[in-house]
Amino acid sequence: MSAPTTSPAAPTVPVALGRPSGNGSQESPTWVRVSGASAIALRLRSGRFGRSFAFGGINLLLTYDDGCRSDCAYCGLARTRPGTYDEKSFIRVEWPLVATDELVARMAAHEERLTRLCISMVTHPRAFRDTVTITEAIRSSVRTPLSVLVAPPTLNRRKLERLADLGVDMIGVGLDAVTEDLFRSLRTEVPAGGAGLSWDKYWSVVSDARDLFGPWKVNCHLLVGLGERDRDLLELITALHDQQVLSYLFCFNPEPDSRLGEREKTPLRRWRRIQLARFLVQERGFRLQDFGFDDEGGLRAILGPPEVVRDAIRSGEPFMTNGCPGEQGEPGCTRPYGSYRPSEPFRDFPFLPNGEDLAVLEAELAIEELLERGRR
Repeated sequence: MSAPTTSPAAPTVPVALGRPSGNGSQESPTWVRVSGASAIALRLRSGRFGRSFAFGGINLLLTYDDGCRSDCAYCGLARTRPGTYDEKSFIRVEWPLVATDELVARMAAHEERLTRLCISMVTHPRAFRDTVTITEAIRSSVRTPLSVLVAPPTLNRRKLERLADLGVDMIGVGLDAVTEDLFRSLRTEVPAGGAGLSWDKYWSVVSDARDLFGPWKVNCHLLVGLGERDRDLLELITALHDQQVLSYLFCFNPEPDSRLGEREKTPLRRWRRIQLARFLVQERGFRLQDFGFDDEGGLRAILGPPEVVRDAIRSGEPFMTNGCPGEQGEPGCTRPYGSYRPSEPFRDFPFLPNGEDLAVLEAELAIEELLERGRR
């Protein structure tokens, strides 16, 4: 495929797990980090969510004393972001440290409630080797479907084949920036030199993964709010859909002290409209020509059948978290609080919105404005 032109609602108490190695280091593969929501689900921490819902998506993050070698302008793990690596956050969610053997044991004990597991790599020389070790440990004890959010600089086709052989069933690629120019300015042109990332390498990994894992088994993470146009997003979402590659949306949530730490969050109305448009493309067969754009590339009209649009909104599904599915196709990875704080409105819902939620969503969308323009 070629390139187109959680945070808990209540305070939690850390649980000390495992023992450091002889030199005091607590690194992968012996140690990993898990999202705060995952720690609660596995009873590694006490806590609760603001609204009760079934949660079974467990997210792991590789961890190293010297951190991630990349320096993406918006990322909490960026190499030049102030602070030590163990003080840094990732998508503004706390990631407590846990011994890998203890984590695997907890996953095995709670397996009947789990829907999806995901290992997130970072850019580090040991990342692939350690991902293999952790995958083998998980697969020896737990049958829950397993994804890997890969670090493309560390991979080639042979390594992707190895992940498939080990039982990984889905591959995620954190493209984030949806145009080459944005990617280069935010992920390649790093202030202190070093591990600038390659747009072409990312697309090479997407292509190889699509070939090896098959249709709808690869996804690209797209970050809304980095300076892209609505048209840029929908062009890429449509191109990915044509290649049977999923697009997962994330809402830019500025990390304090990152290079984009002072940038404003994506306006809620824009975010809701992009969520809806992505759903219409992926689930209702809409094409780029079913949307109208202004001279700046902003979404100004929906030209497709209005009743299809209204039905999609009433279903609530466009506004749920995009994530890898469970074994039966149900929502698997719902990453609560990945795009917002517990005190803020849900940016993406880790459950199906209820009637009260839908009334708020309809007001946020102002959908009749888009449909009226589409009739002109």
